[in-house]
Amino acid sequence: MDKELFRLQGIRPVMLLLAGLSLLQSAAIIGQALLLAKSIAILFEGQSLQMAYQPLALFLVMIVARHTIVWLQKKVAGRFAEASSESLQGRVLSRLFERGPRFAASEGSGKLVTLVLEGVDRVRTYLELSVPRTLDMVFVTFPLLAFVYMQDVISGLILTVTMPVLIGFFIVLGLAARKQADKQWRSYRMLSHHFTDSLRGLATLRFLGRSKDHGETVGRVSDQYRSATMRTLRVAFLSSLALDFFSMLSVAFVAVGLGLRLIEGNFGFETALVILILAPEYFLPVRMLGSDYHASLDGKEALGTIRTIIDSGAPDEHKAAPQATDSQTSLTGVLDGTITLSDIRVVGEDGRQVLGEVSVELGSNMRRVGIVGASGAGKSTLLGVLGGFSDPDAGMIQVDGQPITGDAKQEWQRQIAYIPQHPYLFNQTLTDNIRFYEPEATQEQVEQVIRDVGLGELMDSLPNGCDEIIGEGGRTLSGGQAQRVALGRALLGNRPVILLDEPTAHLDIETEWELKQTMLSVLGDRRVFLATHRLHWMRDMDWIWVIDQGRLVEAGTYEQLVAQKSVFYRLLTAGAKGEKG
Repeated sequence: MDKELFRLQGIRPVMLLLAGLSLLQSAAIIGQALLLAKSIAILFEGQSLQMAYQPLALFLVMIVARHTIVWLQKKVAGRFAEASSESLQGRVLSRLFERGPRFAASEGSGKLVTLVLEGVDRVRTYLELSVPRTLDMVFVTFPLLAFVYMQDVISGLILTVTMPVLIGFFIVLGLAARKQADKQWRSYRMLSHHFTDSLRGLATLRFLGRSKDHGETVGRVSDQYRSATMRTLRVAFLSSLALDFFSMLSVAFVAVGLGLRLIEGNFGFETALVILILAPEYFLPVRMLGSDYHASLDGKEALGTIRTIIDSGAPDEHKAAPQATDSQTSLTGVLDGTITLSDIRVVGEDGRQVLGEVSVELGSNMRRVGIVGASGAGKSTLLGVLGGFSDPDAGMIQVDGQPITGDAKQEWQRQIAYIPQHPYLFNQTLTDNIRFYEPEATQEQVEQVIRDVGLGELMDSLPNGCDEIIGEGGRTLSGGQAQRVALGRALLGNRPVILLDEPTAHLDIETEWELKQTMLSVLGDRRVFLATHRLHWMRDMDWIWVIDQGRLVEAGTYEQLVAQKSVFYRLLTAGAKGEKG
């Protein structure tokens, strides 16, 4: 049994209950075999049909009892699988929100969508099938074998010897099937990721005249998935053939041995019939496990991937700050307090230092902080650390001396609104998109925010007003309008901290200027962290951080940094020359 299963909440009492039901099932199978053999023996010996009525009636009772037990097993396993898969789905979604957009981008949004939706369904199937089947392998197979030994040692030895051979083939073919299933799952996730990105970029591909070439790429990826699926099916069918063949061969050995001894007259007919009926039942749990193993392989892989994502976001002992105590889980003074970054360091997957030993303190008068630097300098990485989307490899963030870790980190994230360069618009109404952070907001509050962020004219022009469907499959909005929707989400949520990651990088100058005026007027006294390479924003910032090759090299007001004529001044003059050029 997969060790990951034992990490699921409530697995042990469920296993105990299923094990008990498996024992009852084995008793029902034995009773079924005894009563059926007795009925046949009565008729075979030429006795009257009335003599067989009672064992036949009890035989039917045993059949009903057995199927009732199987139904209960499915019910218990199904409820556990549903509860566990829903819990895993909630936990992986929470972890994805904690890790933030950069983690989603690195993993691939299409892959994550597939994992959270279809992957969780496959985990449910895996749990529903694998747990009861594995327990049946122990608590049905061994009682049947013990009973056969009580009836006939030779038949018991035949069954004992052939079972390891059967399991050996099952393991060998199972390993091959798992290898193919791994490839199939990776191919499927790649296809899903490719398909999602293709839909998002379809308009751009058509504009660039690359849609035909991209269509060929989609076809190639689809063909790779088809080939991986067929290879997996070949191994699965071969495994099923081997299991069926060896189980039938074992039953045949038992039948031949019983037949020879019956001919010699030194073995009872009824006892032989009981053993012959139980022999296929003895191999049935292994065959069912083998059959369901292939059906649930994708679920096993999905469970491993989900566990990796959940565990990857868990804080390590060596990585950062001590956990906040229970009395420190409520953050206060986010707006008026002091935010301190102490020796923040982030190391990339390749071991290269992305952000190095950033130490800075922000007083309450430094509400609007600009983060500037060349492309790849580490601006977005620092913003991700501030938002709690990624944990630093060293150092900590504090608000008025309280470390942002543990429960305090969750409280910190609840006070943050994040506006990326390309905000996502859900295929919902304009109202629902604005209500992202505040689903209980009234219609009047939503409409007021829409007008505050400069979308009043758009709302009035829409046929259904606030109830117009926008996003993919609905009314298309421009880049500037999408940014205003994201700004409206932040305002309606009334979050005191706003993180903006290149919010106007893709906009033309005129649209950017209009959006800038709106943002500056509505952000009020919130604490704003703006990462951008558009340096004209810096005149409106209270404080500026200059990042160069992952290090905080300068910090100060606009006037102070210009007067220093160092890194910020060089960026400023280089930008001015670029605009003139």
